Amino acid sequence: MSLLSSFKKRSTLDAAIKQVAQARKSDGSKAEQLYKGAYQGFASVIADHLIVSEALYHWGFALLHEARGREAQQAIEIYEDAISKFSFCLLTAPSYLGAAIDGGVAFMELARISPDSAKPELYKFAEDFFEKAGAIQKGSAAYNLACIHALRGDQDACLKALQTAREFGSLPDEQNILQDPDMAAVIGSQWFKDFLEELHKQPEPAAEEEMKDQTIDVEPRFKLEKKEDFDYYAK
Repeated sequence: MSLLSSFKKRSTLDAAIKQVAQARKSDGSKAEQLYKGAYQGFASVIADHLIVSEALYHWGFALLHEARGREAQQAIEIYEDAISKFSFCLLTAPSYLGAAIDGGVAFMELARISPDSAKPELYKFAEDFFEKAGAIQKGSAAYNLACIHALRGDQDACLKALQTAREFGSLPDEQNILQDPDMAAVIGSQWFKDFLEELHKQPEPAAEEEMKDQTIDVEPRFKLEKKEDFDYYAK
């Protein structure tokens, strides 16, 4: 790091610290804006250090797995911790696909163990993460979005998301879909049966060519080799 760059980062850090101090003395939307500005400042200071983003992601990844083995009350706290790590990872590395997908996964799993009154908001947060993943790599979280739409009862949006997942190769196999509790509300629908019938047909040549030409920018650790791995990254 050059001396000039070091001074610039120091100045940015000092400004962010002052924003936190101001936020602590403020209320409502003003405090929220000050905190948000401070977080962006902190993130920019470490944005050039990929190892920090990697550490944040893997920290969140570990917490996500730990939460699955804990009782509900403990799990809620651990899921929230994981989400904070994935969120900060995306601040430091906005194109980090794993953090976008797994952040949504954490919100989905948190929703499952939360009161019904909290589920809609948690699903919306999950949706935001999955849409971020889709912006990073088109279609990468389409099946995740289909699950959210199914849980909400939005069948048209569910079908559209399933079609996108199929088009971009992120759709689980038929058996996994049928066994997915998130899809339970739609599997008896005629449109869903028609969709499954379409899965048995070969993709249209144009779609095949588009998929071949698509650049997949995913780290080797995201390669789906086992059923449980596919289940994990698909949801």
